[in-house]
Amino acid sequence: MAKVLDGRATAQEIHAEVKAGVDELRRKHGVTPGLAAVLVGDDPASAIYVRNKGRACQEVGIYSQTFSLPTDTSQEELQTLIQRLNDDAQFHGILVQLPLPEHLNEGLAIGAVSPQKDVDCIHPLNLGLLSQGNSDFVPATPGGIQQLLLRNGYNPEGKHVVICGRSNIVGKPLAILLMQKRSGANATVTVCHTGTPDLGAMTRQADILVAAMGRPRFITADMVRDGAVVVDVGINRVEDASRRRGYRLVGDVDYDALLDKVEAITPVPGGVGPMTIAMLLVNTITAARLSIHGKG
Repeated sequence: MAKVLDGRATAQEIHAEVKAGVDELRRKHGVTPGLAAVLVGDDPASAIYVRNKGRACQEVGIYSQTFSLPTDTSQEELQTLIQRLNDDAQFHGILVQLPLPEHLNEGLAIGAVSPQKDVDCIHPLNLGLLSQGNSDFVPATPGGIQQLLLRNGYNPEGKHVVICGRSNIVGKPLAILLMQKRSGANATVTVCHTGTPDLGAMTRQADILVAAMGRPRFITADMVRDGAVVVDVGINRVEDASRRRGYRLVGDVDYDALLDKVEAITPVPGGVGPMTIAMLLVNTITAARLSIHGKG
């Protein structure tokens, strides 16, 4: 039976560390880290995610405020709000919740956030610095995956990590992060995607397999070698008449079929999701420290 990598428990370890850091910033500098979340429209999943981030901030003592805008918000109105938050010293971090409504340009919105407040680490400048190994922040989901592995005894160093998915939020930055020549990384990384022929031939080579394709149960047992470590980033709704809501959440891997085959696996929900929020808190306190001390 595989070890289940409990993202909630591991995230709580990080929350405790962040809380201690927040208390120290208050005591020594009179500074409370602040996070502004910008939510455009009424997407239920985004609203839940932002609410969970707000609760996590409250738990560790970070001041947070959500700025909710209607679906028909114009690009100019969104940019104006982001600029106002850039100039507001009580907010050390700014999170623009994605996806935005289709009529809005995500690239313009992301680029409008000050790189010093880009706690999602998706600004082009920060992604460029990440590729050089010099970014102050680590993208939340990739950073969460790395910490989940390290804190549970699965150091990627020297391992073959196969990532299924090449998004700007997970696949690409995770590959950059894990190939860095430094402790906790130094992996050999292969990135697969929809254009990869014979995907199973690639995934069966993985010591650590990361599924981030957005396709429910796409990675089947025959695509994973015995003893691999599997990190499932997917969150997909599938119909389930037995549930009160009429659906349930599943990942991108066939979890039940893999439990007796792999060494360790993340559950969905309760795996990568809590770690993403935990790393957002880490980046927020990092931004607060940089506002006081500057870059080291």
